[in-house]
Amino acid sequence: MEYRLTTPCTAQDLAPLKAGDTVLLSGVVYTARDQAHKRMMEALDKGETLPFDLEGSAIYYVGPTPERPGEVIGSAGPTTSGRMDAMSPRLLDLGNKIMIGKGKRDAAVKDAVVRNGAVYLAALGGAGALMAKSVQTLEVIAWPDLGCEAVRRLTVQDMPLTVVLDAHGGDLYEAGPAAYLATR
Repeated sequence: MEYRLTTPCTAQDLAPLKAGDTVLLSGVVYTARDQAHKRMMEALDKGETLPFDLEGSAIYYVGPTPERPGEVIGSAGPTTSGRMDAMSPRLLDLGNKIMIGKGKRDAAVKDAVVRNGAVYLAALGGAGALMAKSVQTLEVIAWPDLGCEAVRRLTVQDMPLTVVLDAHGGDLYEAGPAAYLATR
């Protein structure tokens, strides 16, 4: 199935999605990789507010390359999501609903996705130019000293993504190979 979603999203918005579905995502997406996640954890530990509202948010694990003249963003391919696994459950419990990246997630993240009615969406690895085409605006909103890992607010239109983890415990990285092997 193919779905169109606009952020911010609720658990109800995400409930119909199943692992393997296609999503065209529009709205605001925040970028945050390893170092930004560490700073968010430090801020939360100190009781400080985060640079964006987590409620219903979408976080894309990307460190875009510099844009060329006339472009909004450079190449914007996903980074490996597992590097955020230790921090993702806390953000999900605080309202984050969509994580975007590539690669498998650990059991704690899977449990937090189900517990919070969230999803993990895969962006096409190696297709940073394609992903960048959906970005309409970009604004650095926190920690510019992190360079490409600074937190950015992107406005996206029809960003092409695939549901990997759904709110019901579906995992495309498990179901996909199993379905393939069942046909052999």
